[in-house]
Amino acid sequence: MAPASDPAARTPLILTVPGLGNSGPTHWQSIWERELEDCARAELGSWEKPNRNGWVNQLNLAIRRAGRPVILVAHSLGCHAVAWWAALERPAYGEPVIGALLVAPPEVDVAPTDSRLKPFGPAPRGPLPFPSIVVGSHDDPYIRMHRARRLAQFWGSRFADAGAVGHINAASGLGAWPFGQFLLRTLQRAGTDAQRAEAGPVPHIPVDDAPGIDLSI
Repeated sequence: MAPASDPAARTPLILTVPGLGNSGPTHWQSIWERELEDCARAELGSWEKPNRNGWVNQLNLAIRRAGRPVILVAHSLGCHAVAWWAALERPAYGEPVIGALLVAPPEVDVAPTDSRLKPFGPAPRGPLPFPSIVVGSHDDPYIRMHRARRLAQFWGSRFADAGAVGHINAASGLGAWPFGQFLLRTLQRAGTDAQRAEAGPVPHIPVDDAPGIDLSI
């Protein structure tokens, strides 16, 4: 951990949070870890049979160990781990997490497609205490588009429409996923603003007010 006087201590760490089965070498999360500076993975363990509290505890440990601001980049069930971490830990606004990119969160409330998703439901309903973007796909087999938008509404997140790219995973063939990196840069700017801002309640952002890609955080 860098000392507080070290400028590196305030440079945000990009912390990826995979979903079921972890993310393999061709997944965009793994590519980002190899290609982007200050990008590492939260090792949640029990990738094939996750325990909600276990994942939340491991995520909390990874965030605290960073010793600096963190931007979470979650995929699939990892998005729900982030939402549950925020609900259970109740961190201050923008501290230590200054933003979250929540990609392809699966359905955990209404007939989830995999029984291993059920322990993460019902999804937390409160707004997240940091700027966030939920990303959805029109043909994601794990959630319907309107349900992904609903999660964004619950969490006070902006919503980004990624098109028809499946579950936005390795099978989607996205490579380094330039659109996702654009969203990440947007969050990095918003996170810097959050660090400067005085702590306060996160405003609720109605998703339906801005259909499609809405990046006004």
